[in-house]
Amino acid sequence: MIVFLLCRTARALLSVPAVLLRRDTAKDAELLVLRHENAILLRHVRGRVGYEPADRFWLAALTSLIPRGRWAAVFPAAPGTLLAWTSAPAP
Repeated sequence: MIVFLLCRTARALLSVPAVLLRRDTAKDAELLVLRHENAILLRHVRGRVGYEPADRFWLAALTSLIPRGRWAAVFPAAPGTLLAWTSAPAP
């Protein structure tokens, strides 16, 4: 529940500058997503890639900065999974 509240708070805080600087913010957020994805993959060079709660929080928070139409091209997880992470409380 705490992670869920933190996620909601982070999304709210990140949405204010996103409205003001949508183009630059979306580009920077895409770069942050790719860097974080690389960090996840480096952690899991061998075996199956798994997302930790911090990874889910980070990627879900960045969804508010990138237009929804670009999610499939940018994020390593499916758009439906991202929506589930942003709307459902963490297990």
